[in-house]
Amino acid sequence: MGLIARLAEWRENRQLGSLDVTEADWQQALGDWQVYRHLPPEMQARLHRMALRFLLRKAMVGAHGLELSDQVRLRIAGMAVLPVLELGLDWYDSWQTLVVHEGQFVAEHEWIDEFGIAHAERSALCGEAASRGPVVLSLEDVRSAGGDDAQNVVLHELAHTLDMRSEGANGAPPLHPGMDARAWKRDFSAAWEDLAHRVRSGLTAPVDDYALEAPAEFFAVLTEAFFEQPGPLADTWPAVFRHLCDFYRQDPRSWRLEGPGRA
Repeated sequence: MGLIARLAEWRENRQLGSLDVTEADWQQALGDWQVYRHLPPEMQARLHRMALRFLLRKAMVGAHGLELSDQVRLRIAGMAVLPVLELGLDWYDSWQTLVVHEGQFVAEHEWIDEFGIAHAERSALCGEAASRGPVVLSLEDVRSAGGDDAQNVVLHELAHTLDMRSEGANGAPPLHPGMDARAWKRDFSAAWEDLAHRVRSGLTAPVDDYALEAPAEFFAVLTEAFFEQPGPLADTWPAVFRHLCDFYRQDPRSWRLEGPGRA
C-alpha cells in the first residue's frame, strides 16, 4: 500500500472512530429487513463497519432538495454493502454518487437503431445505474425493499454496477480466478430459457419475469432473489445458485440456519 493510500485509510479510520452509531440506530434502519435479521451477529457487525465506510466514501444526495435522514442513509448503505461483504468496497470504486428521489423518477434515454434512426424514450423508474455513476434510487422503493416479494431496489441497482465492471451490462460480471465463464453462460442461458417457458406456460417461477427484459436485468433480479429468497432459487436452478455463491462468496441459505432471526 502506497503512502497516499495509507494516509487515506488513516483518515477514514479516524472518521469511523468519531461516528456515534448505536445498535438502536441499526435496528431502526434495518430491523425490518428479513435478510438482516437472519445474519449471524458477526456478519451484522462486519456489515455495520463496511456500511459506515461506504458512507464515508460515497456521496449520497437527495434529488430536488429531498432531505435524507440518518436512518435512510444507514438503510441504503447496509443493503448496498451486502453483495460485496466478502468482495470488498473496491468493487464499487467505479462510481461515487447515489441520488435518491422521493418516489419514481422519469429517465430519458436516446439511442440509434440499426437503420441509423435516432430514438428518445421517457420512462418512470424506481432505480437506475450507470457504469460511472450515479446510482439513482427511489426512496419509496428503498423503504419497501426486503419484503415478501424478494424485490430490493438497492441490491438490484448495485448488482448492475458489478455487472458493468466487465464489458458493460451483459449479465456476466468479472468472474474470480477458477470460475468457469463458459459454465456461467451455459447455466444462466438454460435458466433464462426455463424462466421464459414458465412465463409462457403460466407456471410458478422463483423470480419476477422482469428478469427477461435483458441479460443484465436477469443477473440483477437473480441477485435480489439470491439474497432475499435463496431457497426457491437454489431449488429451481441449482447450477445458477452455485455460480452466484462462488461469485459473491456467500451462501445466504446458511443464514436461515445460523442467524438470530431464524424462525
